[in-house]
Amino acid sequence: MRVSAPETSVRAMKISEFQTKDVINIVDGRRLGQISDLEIDVRQGKIEAIVVPGSSRFMGWFGGGSELVIPWRNIVKIGSDVVLVRLEGLHEPPDEREEKPYIERQERNDRRVF
Repeated sequence: MRVSAPETSVRAMKISEFQTKDVINIVDGRRLGQISDLEIDVRQGKIEAIVVPGSSRFMGWFGGGSELVIPWRNIVKIGSDVVLVRLEGLHEPPDEREEKPYIERQERNDRRVF
């Protein structure tokens, strides 16, 4: 399965410009934060995912210091000031005992991946 690139009119962008954009989930309209890091496949020279710190109240239920890792395939559009992503099932549960809608990477216990 081939993953298409997100819609954008920009052909090149500096990492510093990318990091100033707000990340918005188009499913529920929530602001997830700003990009703090990128995961890059150095063998293929491709961005695998964007990383958003889990610092807001909304992200707090993931656990202290957690990061939200959003695969590149979930990016819908890169605009002039926002990055639109599609993350289904991302919600703030009413009870911490409720099952969380994420997959935990075995090698990175402090990160959550969609």
